[in-house]
Amino acid sequence: MSAAAETSAGMRQSSFDLWWVPRAIALGLLAFVIFGPLTNLVLWTVAEKWYFPHALPLEYGLDYWGRVFSSRGNAMESLGNSVFVASMTVIVSLALAVPSGYALARLKLPVRGLILLAFLIPQAFPNLPVYVNIARLFYQIGLNGTIAGVVLVHVTHGLVYAVWIATAAFSAVDTELEQAARSVGAGAMRAFRDITLPLAAPGLLASAIFVFLESLDEFTGSYFVGAPDVNMLPLLLYTAGAGGNYQVASITALLLLIPSIGFMLVVERFLKSDVLSKVGH
Repeated sequence: MSAAAETSAGMRQSSFDLWWVPRAIALGLLAFVIFGPLTNLVLWTVAEKWYFPHALPLEYGLDYWGRVFSSRGNAMESLGNSVFVASMTVIVSLALAVPSGYALARLKLPVRGLILLAFLIPQAFPNLPVYVNIARLFYQIGLNGTIAGVVLVHVTHGLVYAVWIATAAFSAVDTELEQAARSVGAGAMRAFRDITLPLAAPGLLASAIFVFLESLDEFTGSYFVGAPDVNMLPLLLYTAGAGGNYQVASITALLLLIPSIGFMLVVERFLKSDVLSKVGH
């Protein structure tokens, strides 16, 4: 090989290697944006003493974990209420979403698009004025400050995910499978129970997880309808953060973050592109 060819090949190789510099910088910045706040959060959960201008905590320990989970910390009560409310929200939302989603997926309704759009109405307006008026209404009928009232508020938001994903899940199931089951003598309910429902189960599971996470993280509705009688983790997080107790706030945020990450991995496993493609169709 001539010297000119070797020089040209060396320049191309050098140019190719230099492409990794901006890529590495971009990936590094992205990792910092994503993991920087999470690292700061984890550090606050074990920081006993940390103040400006120190970049790292001066003392580490788990004393604040003991305070959070003590009988006076309200964390266990708040965690129990949050999980119970989220579970009840999932049950009520799916009880409404499964028949609604099946009907919207199978029936040729002339206003099908408007019905799906109607479930987005709670998301179309600012939460604050909506929840203020709901709290006033619930106070008049005795639901303010009750678990049932908080569940009903959470269901209004959970139905958006539940109905849309359930509709997509049932739309992804081939109608010919139901027809084949009916042709060999299965009734409508048995064909739904034995054929359609198991095939739509992954999408319904993803729907349940979305509703659970939405309920678990809901603050505004829990505050206006539940506080101060119903303690919830988002309310505990807000109280600790507003009071400058960053250790308690970070521990509470971590309790909310862990199930969110775990459940999102499950959603990614079960909610496939063929289901997503049916959303809105």
